[in-house]
Amino acid sequence: MNSAIGSTGSYIVHVHLFFLLGEGHTDEKCKELLRSHPVISYLAARILRLWDDLGSSKDEHQKYDGSVMECYMNEHKGSSPETAREYVFAMISDAWNRLNENLMSTSPFSADFKAAIANFARMVPVMYTYDKNHRLPYLEKLMKPLVSTNK
Repeated sequence: MNSAIGSTGSYIVHVHLFFLLGEGHTDEKCKELLRSHPVISYLAARILRLWDDLGSSKDEHQKYDGSVMECYMNEHKGSSPETAREYVFAMISDAWNRLNENLMSTSPFSADFKAAIANFARMVPVMYTYDKNHRLPYLEKLMKPLVSTNK
């Protein structure tokens, strides 16, 4: 799971957020980010990876890439894809609980950086709720009021 989480690329996004928010203005802060691999960053990346596994399992033509669902079904012979999905949702829920705990705890990182990581994790389900036409109906629903030209 750790290498799969790393392959999401979310750590790079988090490092960019760190500097864009002005966190990297001292060597000490930069060293802390590189040294600690913040738990909040790991958990947000975990949420992304698990949602990605759920999304890729919906596409019948896509080969599995070592997904959690596939691993679960291999370990629990005879289990259904729905049972595996429930297991992944439980893992997502656990990651959210741990992320919330860590966001509330004392940390060398600013409230702005923590909020950016939380928002990154919040965005993930929106991006993975696409329909059979590979559209994002939930995202469209959220965006329509923002771009509406009704007067």
